[in-house]
Amino acid sequence: MRLFRRGSYFLALSLPLLGSSANSQIQIKKTNTETIFSEVGSQLDIADSLKKEELMPQKQDILVLISEVVIVGLEGHPDEGRLRTEAYDAMSIKPGSRVSRLELKRDLNALYATGWFSGLEIDPVDTALGVRLLVKVQPNPIFSGVEITPNNSLLTDAVINDIFAIDFGKTLNLNSLNLRMNKLKNWYSERGYSLARISGPNRINANGIVQLKVQEGTIKDIDFVFINEEGNSFKENGKPVKGKTRDWVILRQLKSKPGSIFNRKTLEEDIKRLYGLGLFSDVKVTLKPIAGEPGKLKIVLGITEQRTGTLTGGIGYSGAQGVFGSASLQEKNLFGRSWSSGFDFNYGEYGALVSFSLTDPWIKGVKHKTSFRSSVFISREAPQEFRAENGVKVIGVSDYYEAPGSTSTSTAYSINSAHGGGVGGPFASIDAAKAANANVSWFDYKGDSILLNRTGGNFSFSRALNGGDPFKKSDWSVLLGMDIQQVQPIDYASQDRPYGVVNTSYNNGTATNGDIVCIAFNCATENTLLGVKGAISYNKLNDLRNPTSGHYARFNSEQYISVGENSPSFNRARGTYSYFIPMNVLKLHKGCRPKNGEKFSCPQALGFQFKAGTIVGELPPYEAFCLGGSKSIRGWGSCNLGVARRYGEASAEYRVPIWRMISGNLFVDAGTDFDSQKDVPGNPGELLGKEGTGFSVGSGLSFNTPLGPLRIEVASENLDGDKRYNIGFGWKF
Repeated sequence: MRLFRRGSYFLALSLPLLGSSANSQIQIKKTNTETIFSEVGSQLDIADSLKKEELMPQKQDILVLISEVVIVGLEGHPDEGRLRTEAYDAMSIKPGSRVSRLELKRDLNALYATGWFSGLEIDPVDTALGVRLLVKVQPNPIFSGVEITPNNSLLTDAVINDIFAIDFGKTLNLNSLNLRMNKLKNWYSERGYSLARISGPNRINANGIVQLKVQEGTIKDIDFVFINEEGNSFKENGKPVKGKTRDWVILRQLKSKPGSIFNRKTLEEDIKRLYGLGLFSDVKVTLKPIAGEPGKLKIVLGITEQRTGTLTGGIGYSGAQGVFGSASLQEKNLFGRSWSSGFDFNYGEYGALVSFSLTDPWIKGVKHKTSFRSSVFISREAPQEFRAENGVKVIGVSDYYEAPGSTSTSTAYSINSAHGGGVGGPFASIDAAKAANANVSWFDYKGDSILLNRTGGNFSFSRALNGGDPFKKSDWSVLLGMDIQQVQPIDYASQDRPYGVVNTSYNNGTATNGDIVCIAFNCATENTLLGVKGAISYNKLNDLRNPTSGHYARFNSEQYISVGENSPSFNRARGTYSYFIPMNVLKLHKGCRPKNGEKFSCPQALGFQFKAGTIVGELPPYEAFCLGGSKSIRGWGSCNLGVARRYGEASAEYRVPIWRMISGNLFVDAGTDFDSQKDVPGNPGELLGKEGTGFSVGSGLSFNTPLGPLRIEVASENLDGDKRYNIGFGWKF
């Protein structure tokens, strides 16, 4: 007699000789009312157990005649018919066959392999016709539920029911149970929980409740080390490599936290965010198990910093500054806090700019991920509101005299009204003007251009409406900020020029009083602008740099508050809406006609944009809306279509990839001032001959660069033959 135990089963074999029918007995008895398994999907593999040398007698060739095989123990069971059939089908031994001990063992194993039975008791009985095999089976209980340990796992009742419900109410089959457990593993894997392990069943009670143990893989700690460009964490002198970036700058980018369940997809997103900071050239990940704590691990990040300071320079051209040179000093990781700072200097044909900016992309300690931007600046520019491409412009008047007793309708320009009437002429001196008719004012024309000298600063806070989750993608974002600046109208000699005259009248030797323009509000030598601004945007574009589907909307308002006599109060509101429809009409690029196995890559779309704005209140003319330019109506130069208090624009554009990094576009732009140029104080737009309403048709090429699309476009003015060429980075919308 030899005993073999596995789980809670005992196999008792008393087979001195299978050929002897006197005392032949084979018994497999279940010792407990519950089945215990030691690992996932474990079955009672009797054949493997019987392969031990002491259980394998050498006389395996003795054959016994089987007269009958009887399955008992299923009487009255709900699945009696199916289980009986499964049992008979599993056994190769049939009545009338002669079998050896080895064949009997194989059939025992086959019965267990069906997965339907938790116990077997086989008794051979000698009869006159041979050995009668009485197979007593104990079926598994009716499968009624699953219990997960621990009970705070990610597996919800809905997930369990979705996977196991098909088997509930039926006899438990261990093979099916194993398949369902594999589905649980796949559920974890598909969601990125790649370290999750499922073991069991630990226990199946008489009521058919299966207990499974889940080990999901918990992050105990996150650490990081800085690595130099050679890939070493220690210097040659044995000291560790020190990084510039603060610890909290790195850790706040990680959604993976100590105590959370490890998720491969989450960690991949964390690494992408770290790269997105632009501070690191390489990030390596190591997962280390915690000794003595199964299911727990430590994440170690090996971080290589890159240079974050840049010094650049170049030359360019703009309508406001003409030909200009520029120099810029930028630092993207100021004080190791991921602050971006920049010092910019531009000096051009018509103006100059000196500015310092500071941006904090995520204010420390604010879980909503609020960003802060600020800048201070000094600039000098030739305002496009007072210039036209045909050479007409507003020039400064060096002195202004309003004769005693004159009225705003008979003299040049009244400070508190749009403009007056009447005709005046040049005089030799102010004294001559005073001695002359009281209806005449005197002007000394220098022929100098108008410049605006601006000194000020601004700041703003912006936040995505993510409900406090900094890693949640949000379509909505808001902005709130302030702006303060002093604006001085001057000439190139830095002399005050608060008012001017259209130079066509000057060239004719006379000046119509109605042509006199106040450059600044109240014709003052200096204006103070204090504004509060707010904006809200909604972004559903599939790609910010080159969208092909989705839509984008933005509304912003700026309220300027008066803080003195020469400080205007007005509100400027603007709205923008863009919409893109994916297309696949022209298949010039090979990505638009992929072969089998190739990826479809055809950023082709039909896009529409609508813009509108209005200004209410005491409007300085240099703060009016400008129509025309590469970001407006492309057939006109910057601000050459109109200077308006209200405006509307619409654009339609078809973009199609052509070859490699080259794309083409066809577009139509249209815009109108809604007849509001005359409502701008001084009416500079109409005085300079700007049409106010127009459209353009054009086409262009774009070249994909690391800075975005570099586009070269040509567009017409109202299809009248005049064409304009534009060069710039980024799409118009």
